[in-house]
Amino acid sequence: MRTLITGGTVLSSTGAVEADVLVDGERVAAVAAPGVFGEADTVLDAAGKYVLPGGIDAHTHMEMPFGGTFSSDTFETGTRAAAWGGTTTIIDFAVQPKGSSLLSTLDNWHEKADGDCAIDYGFHMIVSDVNDATLKEMESCVDAGVSSFKMFMAYPGVFYSTDGEILRAMHKAAGIGATIMMHAENGIAIDQLVAQALAEGKGEPEQHGLTRPPELEGEATSRAITLAKVTASPLYIVHLSAAQALAAVAAARDDGQNVFAETCPQYLYLSIEDLAKPDFEGAKYVASPPLRPKEHQTDLWRGLRTNDLSVVSTDHCPFCFKDQKELGRGDFSKIPNGMPGVEHRMDLLHQGVVAGEISLARWVETCSTTPARMFGLYPRKGVIAPGADADIVIYDPTAEQTISAATHHMAVDYSAYEGLRITGKVETVLSRGRVVVDRGEYHGSAGHGRFLSRDLCQYLS
Repeated sequence: MRTLITGGTVLSSTGAVEADVLVDGERVAAVAAPGVFGEADTVLDAAGKYVLPGGIDAHTHMEMPFGGTFSSDTFETGTRAAAWGGTTTIIDFAVQPKGSSLLSTLDNWHEKADGDCAIDYGFHMIVSDVNDATLKEMESCVDAGVSSFKMFMAYPGVFYSTDGEILRAMHKAAGIGATIMMHAENGIAIDQLVAQALAEGKGEPEQHGLTRPPELEGEATSRAITLAKVTASPLYIVHLSAAQALAAVAAARDDGQNVFAETCPQYLYLSIEDLAKPDFEGAKYVASPPLRPKEHQTDLWRGLRTNDLSVVSTDHCPFCFKDQKELGRGDFSKIPNGMPGVEHRMDLLHQGVVAGEISLARWVETCSTTPARMFGLYPRKGVIAPGADADIVIYDPTAEQTISAATHHMAVDYSAYEGLRITGKVETVLSRGRVVVDRGEYHGSAGHGRFLSRDLCQYLS
């Protein structure tokens, strides 16, 4: 089956070129000047459109257990919504419960995802129980295609690791070439602030942001960077939200340390003002780290331009407002932490292009090419080039749309961006050569997506 995409502007992390793209089966066969190719089984007209590599969302939580419930998107619904938004690969997190093994955890997540995903997927591993057996199993995980391990400085009693445990895991990661990912917030101090707020009768959602101040994200980020330096371990800071944390990352990178960071659309577009919405509406915006004052957004956009922020992921972890977020009425600490977003990342970052915050090339780089390189998928993913998987998005840069829960495809009863008008919209999506979305119609299916065994990070020096 040969598919020809004609007349479009092909985007990459280095620029744009007018070209046609020939797909043969599941892979890109060639990219050439317009009109070079002959006939094909299917011809897709991309005149006036961008043709770019499918998005890679390197931070999602489908069916994640949290606070006595589970995130509302399954692997089936979540990957379908991702495809609608131009994302053709996700990397989800397998969550090690304390007392269990990494390999049994990985088996459990394979069981959740196998046969249900509409697009290709990989796994990171959350390490919540550091011991000799866990450290040994990190090697087996790398052999199984899981080369990145997430740890938490937050959530004492749940996912939290001490500095000593983090140091041990970093030593192991450095020895096997793996990457440590870090949720960097000072959880011990935060728990104290939460207890004080509740004791004072302050239970509204805005307190979630006020008890997790940006200074405690900055402190934890600096501490993680120091531990990584001591152990010579690569470090990837997840969902960075605060200017203080960004400054620590930038300084480490300037010193030549292998430190990387991602941010998320919610930190670029939303703020603590959303957490303060009345009638418990602020609960919709409870996630960790929390939304920050608006002035942090300027720093984050600048970080994307300077590459101190290398990746934009979503931290997609949706909980319905009714029945799930409502678990925390009167006590913000019981509101399930997480927001929906996997469907809108590509659009929201294109809006950054429209606003002059980033270039087209940087849009592709942060949303596709760099995640592929960071997590061992390049050049199979993240680029339109001969031999790459034909994960391709045809994008209309002039179409206008309004984001709404009434029209999104995520399995959640609200949108964090309700009513936001943006310019640009996905028109057609190919996943390994198969058209899964085209002009407002879905043609994908559960089980099309395959597990991706990943190599090591390709940025390590």
